[in-house]
Amino acid sequence: MLGGLVALNAFSGQTWAPADPSTLVTTAPRPNPIGVSTYSFWRFQDDWKLSIPECISRSAEMGFDFVEILEMQMEHYTPVGKPPVAPNRAALAAIKRQALVLGMPLCGLSTHQGFLSPDVNVRRQNIAKTIASIELAYELGIPTMRVNTGRWGTSKSFDDLMKHRGIEPPLPGYIDADGFPWVIESLEKCLPTAEKCGVVLALENHWGLGRLPEGVLKIVDAVHSPWLGVLADTGNFLEEPYEKLAKLAPRTTFMQAKTYYGGGIYYTLDLDYKRIAAIFRKVNYRGYISLEFEGHESPMTALRKSLALLRSTFNAPA
Repeated sequence: MLGGLVALNAFSGQTWAPADPSTLVTTAPRPNPIGVSTYSFWRFQDDWKLSIPECISRSAEMGFDFVEILEMQMEHYTPVGKPPVAPNRAALAAIKRQALVLGMPLCGLSTHQGFLSPDVNVRRQNIAKTIASIELAYELGIPTMRVNTGRWGTSKSFDDLMKHRGIEPPLPGYIDADGFPWVIESLEKCLPTAEKCGVVLALENHWGLGRLPEGVLKIVDAVHSPWLGVLADTGNFLEEPYEKLAKLAPRTTFMQAKTYYGGGIYYTLDLDYKRIAAIFRKVNYRGYISLEFEGHESPMTALRKSLALLRSTFNAPA
């Protein structure tokens, strides 16, 4: 998979490869760009499902550095297994133009897929959906895309999953270890498209086999490609978040930071962002930090508070 990234230097006869961010040394640390996911304006609350262009405009007004798009909010979105609806290229072009005019880069696409299934047809459908999402990211000029392992689907609801602290029993007759080869193989089938399109996939710590850092790293290590990294979500470790985030930090290529002003819609975590910032500063993380607001307070006030919090912690002098 390195063919698209490793090139021959005609003058030295040597090859080059992308630098490990943790090894970079600069005289003046560059601040982390702080952006916002369009999910922060919605949170699956129907009265706040704004259009993508409106989310971009409001993000610019609030002073964010970039926007991450939740694919499920896009007008053309179709669930896995349904006949895909081709995106309106004129609408996509309008989104790109608006982002340019407002100085709001589109830096991430958050998708949903489920590779954690013994049914090969289910996995094929999710692979096809993921490949289509990679191509959408390419069309929008987005360089990275959030992916998940998926869940077993044995919980009665998301509330039931949270009641059990994100722990979900496998399907009858299976154990978690059975699922890793399914997820690894599925992601490997998506990588040729990711490399062709120049879109880095980022595996999130997000329930299923990604509930613990060991699961995320096991998959990323097995795939072993520069086109699959780690997405560290600060709000998806319900116990011992700092120790677990520290395990992901050296491999992180994108970050989502959660806040819960007004009390969490699903749960509330009292996160110490000074401590989290120190963890990622230690490994010289220079990448994007995207806000995912999950509280009951109005996004119009809570997002401004969240931006101030993230700037004051991640971009404060060490």
